[in-house]
Parts: sequence; C-alpha cells; structure tokens
Amino acid sequence: MKILIVKLGAIGDIVHTLPALAAIREAFPTANVAWAVEKRSADILRGNPLIDELIEVDTKGLRGGKALSGVQKLGRQVSEIKKNGFDIAIDFQGLLKSAAVAKLLGARLRWGFSRGNLREPASRILLTNTVDIPPKTHVITKNLTLASEALGIAMPNGDLRFPMATDEVHRDEAAKIIESAGQKFAILNPAGGWVTKLWPAERFGQLADEIWERHGLVSLVATGPKENALSEAAISSSRSGKAIPVRPSLKGFYELARSASIYIGGDTGPTHLAVAAGTPVVGIFGPTEWWRNGSPNPQDICVERLDIGCRTDCHRRKCSNWICMEISVETVATAVNRRLDNSGQNQRKNTQ
Repeated sequence: MKILIVKLGAIGDIVHTLPALAAIREAFPTANVAWAVEKRSADILRGNPLIDELIEVDTKGLRGGKALSGVQKLGRQVSEIKKNGFDIAIDFQGLLKSAAVAKLLGARLRWGFSRGNLREPASRILLTNTVDIPPKTHVITKNLTLASEALGIAMPNGDLRFPMATDEVHRDEAAKIIESAGQKFAILNPAGGWVTKLWPAERFGQLADEIWERHGLVSLVATGPKENALSEAAISSSRSGKAIPVRPSLKGFYELARSASIYIGGDTGPTHLAVAAGTPVVGIFGPTEWWRNGSPNPQDICVERLDIGCRTDCHRRKCSNWICMEISVETVATAVNRRLDNSGQNQRKNTQ
C-alpha cells in the first residue's frame, strides 16, 4: 500500500500530526508512507525513519491572484512523482492547497475533514471521503481520528508517540548549550507566529528573575534567526543575569528541551516541540485555545485570561482590543511553581 500524508506546515502543525504518523506506521509496517510538506518546513521531517519518501513542495504561488499559475507550477513540480501514484492520501491540513497537492500527486482516494471541520471549506470538492470531528476536539486527536477512519486502524491506547529524527549533531548542539547553562535550566520562548500570540518579551526577562530566585534555575531564552529584538528585550529586562540568549536549530531545540526542567512559551512551534520532547510545559495562550492547540499532558498548565468577554477562540492576528495577553509575571511565575511541583523538579522547595 502507498499512503500519502499531506501536512504542509507550519512546525506546530507538523508536530501535531506526528502521533498519526506513528499510528499509521504501527498499523502498516511494510507500507510505503510518503509525506508532502512545504520546503520551508521540511527540515523537521528529514531523516525520519517512519517516512519512506519526503515530498517537498512550494505552494507560494497558490495564493491570491496567482492561483492558476501556481497550480500549473505545482503540477510541474509533482509530475514525476505522480507516475508512482498513491492508493490513499490523507489531508490533515484542510486547505485548498493541501487538497490540491493530494489531487496532483495522483492519490485515488483523498480523505480529509468534513466541510464544517475544514479551515477552507471549498477544499471539500477535491476530497473523495470525509470524516466528521466532534466539537472541541484537540488537534492531535482530530488528526488521529482522521487517520483511524481513513485507514481503519485503532487509535493509540496509551501515551502519544511523537517520532522525531535527530542525530549526534543535534545532541552535540544541545550539549554545548547545556554546558554553558548547567544541568538544571528553564527554556523561555518569547516568540510566536502572530503578534497577538506574544506575551511581552520584557516580562520573559522578569520571569527569568523569578525563576532564578524561586527555583535556582538559569533561563535559556530561545529564539529563531529573525527574532533578535524579542530576545534582546527579554535579556535586557532581566536584572539577575541568569537569562542567556540561545538560538538552536529546530532539532537542536528538541534535544535541548528533552533536558529542560521546564518550558514556558505561547502557541508556537517550539512549544509544541517541547510537548513532543516530554518537557514540563507552561503555556501562555491568548487568541487561540489550549483545549485545541495546547499540551495533551494533563500535568501541563495553561495561563490564560478567562475574565474577558472576547476570549472565545478568536484566532485574530490583529486586534484593536488586544488584552488577552495582558497577564502578570506573578501569574505565570505561580504556574511555573505549580508545574515544577507536579514534575518533582522544584529545586529550591525540595532543598528546604
């Protein structure tokens, strides 16, 4: 059997689909499993032993008025791959472009979510079969349900598996960072894909001081290559000198997170990588919902404002009433204390 997974990006979306990949491979150990992904997000999947074929596509041309020429360009990209064909494609993305990729790659059956569960309902026309998802379903469970229905396989019965492929290079990268911080450390991530998801970077610096004072943990402020301003704002707001800027690769970050005492961040890719790594997590959520995008670990904690009338999974990337991320440092620090207690890693408390 030839199975095509379509999940183009972003990083968090891909991480949320990894348990479905694990379930598919467990049910079909000899199947040929391919994954179609955007070139810019492909690195997180490269070298994964559960994937037989990584199909990297560029769908930028499918936006706006260039859609027709974009489809033609994409068609040329996949023309050679299409000759092999796929028995079934599972579109976990729910967009027109993801459904178009499944169609262009020649999948005979194309499964996706029902119209009411699609991010772009018009993509339904390109699907052959759909699955209805109950309201308020976590995105990981949503993806597992789609895979289960499409392939007739069982849902995972225990802990979720997030198969990641790292190597010695990534482990060495993490080890060098840990050497500079010490074996016990926190990871803070002030970044996020949307401005409305951002907790003020300065408060991350103040939080680093609280974490050092209460728990004796150095904080690694982890950001990406285009997030210098956020990192600098966080570091300059820390008075203790126990906030250290780091910029690991994605897989280096995953290995780093595996050794962290705790991770604190918003709804962004590194948060979901920390969840996949099994790191104790405190999430700071605003325009998106923890029940959908947050950690499936019941011990992990979400800090969010429930005292405002507009806190209803709004998904706004811009907002004239942006108050959902107005959360105090003390509120987050208290959540950190609770999460460290839950994981048995509250250093200062355990030595008293």
